Amino acid sequence: MIKRMFGAAVRATFVASVFSLPAILLPDTSADTVQMVVLLSLVAALLVFVEYSSEYPSLIEFRDAPPFNRIRFLALFLTVLMLSLIARGQVVPTTLSVSLTALGDAVGHAMDFPFSPVRLMLLLAPDGATPPELDQIRMHAGFSYLTSLLMLLVFVALVRVMDWPLGHGAFNFWVNLPLFDPTAGGDVLRRLKRDSHVNVALGFLLPFLIPAVLKAASVFAVSLSLTDPQTLIWTMSAWAFLPVSLIMRGVALMRIADLIEEKRRRAYAQAELQVA
Repeated sequence: MIKRMFGAAVRATFVASVFSLPAILLPDTSADTVQMVVLLSLVAALLVFVEYSSEYPSLIEFRDAPPFNRIRFLALFLTVLMLSLIARGQVVPTTLSVSLTALGDAVGHAMDFPFSPVRLMLLLAPDGATPPELDQIRMHAGFSYLTSLLMLLVFVALVRVMDWPLGHGAFNFWVNLPLFDPTAGGDVLRRLKRDSHVNVALGFLLPFLIPAVLKAASVFAVSLSLTDPQTLIWTMSAWAFLPVSLIMRGVALMRIADLIEEKRRRAYAQAELQVA
């Protein structure tokens, strides 16, 4: 129990640090922003601590199937950290920030082609945005999207090469999928495959749908101020992280479905041998 509580506290600290990174790294952060960030960090940390300190989770999936959640956290952490360093470098340039800015600029231009997700995010730029502001949006969009894609490739490689999740012992279906309702009706295997396809499809579509939804929402409500560094960082981080997180969940669900199907096949074959 002590080990579980300690691990939960460490995870909660890491999660809180992600939410506070932009406010810490960016200069001239207002007091109101700091208070809001502290509140959000505490809420996120409390949620993670409660989930990981309890014996059975209620919200977080794949808790006992590392490194699924670790890769998702790493994708978000790296994205927020890199974008915060780039934004800080616009005011307090350092060797690291200059290097990241050059890399982000190259990545942004490479991914900025017609009908690409990065090009669609540029359409959210406010009217009258200056070329440097457009470069910042392009840079942040390209960098965040590339980081998330790399983390997705890492997870897919782990599934294929390291036989996830069997590399860490037996997989407890009900502990790792607390949101999956077994009483909803229908075959579990068919439902897993259906949910997997839905998650992957949404993951591929969201990078294109999110800019369209935000652009349409700006007509009826207050639009996002992408010229504000913190708004830009969190908008781009969420835009890149959510689709990849859904695709990873879809890949994981399909992997679990394959394991169940293989286990059923072995059970049927064994039953046939016993009958024969």
